[in-house]
Amino acid sequence: MKAKKRTTIYDIAEKLNITASSVSRALNNSSHVNEETKKLVLKTAAELNYKRNILASNLRKGESKTIGIVVPRINQNIFSNVIAGIEETTYSKDYNLIICQSNESHEKEVKSVNALINQHVDCIVISVAAEGSDYSHLQNVIDHGIKLIQFDRVADDLETLKVLNDNHQASLEGITHMIEQGYKRIALLEGPQNLDIFRQRKQGYLEALKLHNLPIINELIIENAWTKELGADATRKLLNLPKPPDAIFASTSDFSALGVLEVATSMGIKVPSELGILGYSNEPFTELTSPSITTIDQFSHYMGKTIANLYFQESENKESPIVPRTISVKPKLIIRASTSRRSYK
Repeated sequence: MKAKKRTTIYDIAEKLNITASSVSRALNNSSHVNEETKKLVLKTAAELNYKRNILASNLRKGESKTIGIVVPRINQNIFSNVIAGIEETTYSKDYNLIICQSNESHEKEVKSVNALINQHVDCIVISVAAEGSDYSHLQNVIDHGIKLIQFDRVADDLETLKVLNDNHQASLEGITHMIEQGYKRIALLEGPQNLDIFRQRKQGYLEALKLHNLPIINELIIENAWTKELGADATRKLLNLPKPPDAIFASTSDFSALGVLEVATSMGIKVPSELGILGYSNEPFTELTSPSITTIDQFSHYMGKTIANLYFQESENKESPIVPRTISVKPKLIIRASTSRRSYK
């Protein structure tokens, strides 16, 4: 079946025997068109089922009223909540969102960013993938005059607007809590160290151990254990050591912490009396596991609203160049059963 041809202002003009420019002015409620003509144009447009091309109209005004978002995984709590926070703020201003996920692939991230550039979005909001260290595609965004806001995972050397958590402080507080609960051999499941957020979380872990005069034991630090499966593999390795840890900080995500909990349960290790578990991100399931998982809330919905408001603030100052700056959102330690060792003695 042949698709029906889209009605244009030229179709309306032809039916009314007037110019297309007159139709355009009438549809835009111009004072240069009399009321009778406006009513006739609107009536005919409705009869012909005319739909305005909002994107083309906005582009003529120098904007698309569209924001592109690129995240590693849409189904992770931080990223879905950031998107929700952005949408909540942009909806009231008639902005549209185009959402892409990289699935942690640098190649897919580059393709998504280039596609958004070609769609003339006004702004690109991104949290970079774990893969890759070449961020020339993000410089390309800036070179095209498109606003760029990075959040959570960022290209450190690229000077842009950034919205971040204080990952160092959050980890420091989390490990301090575990030490106060009596844990002494605390293992770390770390994320890819090419990303600043995971370096900061590791630094917070190391600082907490030093502040409490606990030794840094290299065999208790496992690289790139940042998924549920990798977290589980790392936990098996740790718990089979001659001197296993009495606590594990899954600094990468709660999914990794879930892998820790499942392995501990399968091995008959009691949580939290024999093993403490600390995750990161406050995924909804952390309240529902048995025991519930202590985690760190990143206030991701608030981060999303902060990102959107930052964009609109910058948009109001069209004549002034964007001054790169970083806005920090303080995370919060959520203490649950998986580290509440004192109450279980």
